[in-house]
Amino acid sequence: MEILIAICLVSGTFFTLVAAMGILRMPDIYMRIHAVTKAGTVGIGLTLLAVSLFFNNAAVTSRVIGIMLFIIMTTPAAAHMLGKILMKSRYRMWRRSRSGKD
Repeated sequence: MEILIAICLVSGTFFTLVAAMGILRMPDIYMRIHAVTKAGTVGIGLTLLAVSLFFNNAAVTSRVIGIMLFIIMTTPAAAHMLGKILMKSRYRMWRRSRSGKD
């Protein structure tokens, strides 16, 4: 059981780190939103799964399930609203490739 918990924690930390790197490395805010919503949700979910497995208690597990459902339902909606606001404010998308060729 400890190995499974460790795998979930390491994987969750990795995905959360990827989300943080996405904020820093992506050139466009649309790409940043995408990186954070996908990798961040998976990272938080795996970390919460590790917490649930560690405590192995019905009360903790029910709270973890509630938190995961809340995150899964609200994160895409928040990202969509941010993208919609950016579109209405006429934020320009990044159009070039990394190599500089169009």
